[in-house]
Amino acid sequence: MAISTKRILCVDDDEDDRMFLSQAISDVNPNVQVVEAVNGMDAIKYLDEVKQGGQHLPCLIVLDINMPLLDGKKTLERIKKDPRLKSIPVVVFTNSRNPSDMQLFKNYGVDMVSKPDNLVYLNKIATELLSYCETSDFSDLTD
Repeated sequence: MAISTKRILCVDDDEDDRMFLSQAISDVNPNVQVVEAVNGMDAIKYLDEVKQGGQHLPCLIVLDINMPLLDGKKTLERIKKDPRLKSIPVVVFTNSRNPSDMQLFKNYGVDMVSKPDNLVYLNKIATELLSYCETSDFSDLTD
């Protein structure tokens, strides 16, 4: 039986943030594939393609808040409304300290992780993010 590769969907309009996070995840666990999306519209399109193609869903979605076309809040709302996606863990990876943002994500049961000011802490954050993939199995599509 083939072992499926776990995937993390990283949604952020900042190319450097995506690159640094992808590299940190790869450093911690090179067996986890990071799929990148530059905004919420690209993320929803990717997730729709995965569902329609019968591919493996990501084990985690890492989502920025401030993005063009479809921001993180609206992207999260669309993910949580979809019966096939709503159980995928989502972590908001942001610089925001806005109390209303914190409350919104808390209401959805979503954790917020602050983007580090220093790359030294990024591997620690990557390790924490990977723990979401270890404790859940969202690799198979279910009806």
